[in-house]
Amino acid sequence: MMTSNIAVARAFFEACETGQGWDGCAAYATADAGFSAQSGAIAEITTLADYAEWMKGLLGILPDGAYHLTAFAEDAERATVVAAAVFTGTHTADGGPVPPTGQAAKSDYVYVIKLTDGKVSHMTKVWNDGWALKQLDWA
Repeated sequence: MMTSNIAVARAFFEACETGQGWDGCAAYATADAGFSAQSGAIAEITTLADYAEWMKGLLGILPDGAYHLTAFAEDAERATVVAAAVFTGTHTADGGPVPPTGQAAKSDYVYVIKLTDGKVSHMTKVWNDGWALKQLDWA
């Protein structure tokens, strides 16, 4: 049975955003899936595997980290799914760029998820990291 692109993208999104790392995301993506973002904090990340691991690490530093999905839509003609959400989290655990600040972030972001042959092949994150880093007292 063939699974729809939007179902695969949703399963990937949930695995990524709940900090399951690449182990939890790999089943929904190609092994060489790419990643891009024009956000300084994650600009050097070029693979989806590395991004999934970054999210896992972030949720270790912000243990109450969660997302609120505001939109989830498919552009079937382009085999692309777009997810818009708000991330919230409080810096209460060790491991960040500074000791725990106790500060919380509420940050909007968008994922543009490209699928090839029923798997995520590339994802672009649109995110104002500077805003989030200031909220957390990291910048």
